Amino acid sequence: MSPFSLLAMTLDTEQFEALSVFGFLSIGAICIFGIFLPLASWFAHKRKEREAFYKAETMRRITESSSDGAQTAIEYLREEDLRRAWHEREGIKMTGLILICVGAGICLFMWRLMGNGPGPWLAGAVPGMIGVAQLVYVYLLAEPLPPLKSREEQK
Repeated sequence: MSPFSLLAMTLDTEQFEALSVFGFLSIGAICIFGIFLPLASWFAHKRKEREAFYKAETMRRITESSSDGAQTAIEYLREEDLRRAWHEREGIKMTGLILICVGAGICLFMWRLMGNGPGPWLAGAVPGMIGVAQLVYVYLLAEPLPPLKSREEQK
């Protein structure tokens, strides 16, 4: 006789179902936190390491290839930093818009659920205001970035 059948015989149906759900969630948590997250962080670390190696190798080849290679390498690094700054700025814009939409959705959901009474539906104002703050930073407070060169301008 298996341990699960013995457990099923000693517990009533509700207790056994609750224990089954708890066991399922426990195994899921172990899989997520014990297997998936360490593997994901290891893969991300290896990818960044590989990118840094390729970047260093490219810089070495550029500087060795021509007399003005150092100037080309410096220009390449500046362009890459500018692209990274633009990418980060666009990420902040997207996050701000998503938070505003989430806040509006929570407000509408709680208002519909709770009615016109004061209070709970204002919980959506928290993520909405964080989104507004991010957009205010991007459009009003952050230092303007120079425009990116198009691919045609680089050639």
